[in-house]
Amino acid sequence: MCWSTAADLTAGTVVAAVGVVCVARVRRARDLPVAALPLLLGAHQLIEAAVRDAGGDCGPATTAWAVIALPVLPVWVPLGVLLAAGPGARRRLWVPVAVGTATAAVLAYCLATGPVTAEVRGRLVGYGVDVPYAPLVLAGYLGATLGALLLTGDRRLRVLGAVLAAGALVCAALWRLEFASTWCAFAAVASLLVLGWVRRPVGPGGSPAGRGYWFWPPSTKRR
Repeated sequence: MCWSTAADLTAGTVVAAVGVVCVARVRRARDLPVAALPLLLGAHQLIEAAVRDAGGDCGPATTAWAVIALPVLPVWVPLGVLLAAGPGARRRLWVPVAVGTATAAVLAYCLATGPVTAEVRGRLVGYGVDVPYAPLVLAGYLGATLGALLLTGDRRLRVLGAVLAAGALVCAALWRLEFASTWCAFAAVASLLVLGWVRRPVGPGGSPAGRGYWFWPPSTKRR
């Protein structure tokens, strides 16, 4: 797959539009963070288009891209999965939430105290952030984002987690220096699976069961 400003604009627009549909179709307030994930990642791709258009460097678009990719996602994903999960899965999901919070704190500190640079390398973009103990921080990042999806009791979100895990392995193997950019682009496209998750039948406890609406009592049928 080749990336370009046009590709980022197209992918970002499509993914963000699907995100708007996901948010509009959500039936429980606590599903909103996961439902909004395609919207966030679509906007992220649009920001990368701006990074490419500016030729990289360390401008506002680069900083905005790094803020979403680094401190925001490792908190957003596990916390969103925790809120949407049924009672049986919530206890184990506190682990990726804690790991994601700690990882995000480290990354936020790095962004606040050091520059973020972007370098357009042909059709790919490499981002530079001075992160201490980078392998450990990366393990915490992936453990929080992928771990939350894989530990949930929802089959659809586990599929999304498995797809993102496979994508992370491929991106790391093929584009080591541009891993952050390529994996985030892959995650944006993969997040379209959230549309199927939003449309699932939801039971009163959060498990995929009969028709459930967050604004209707579980025992009341909507006419």
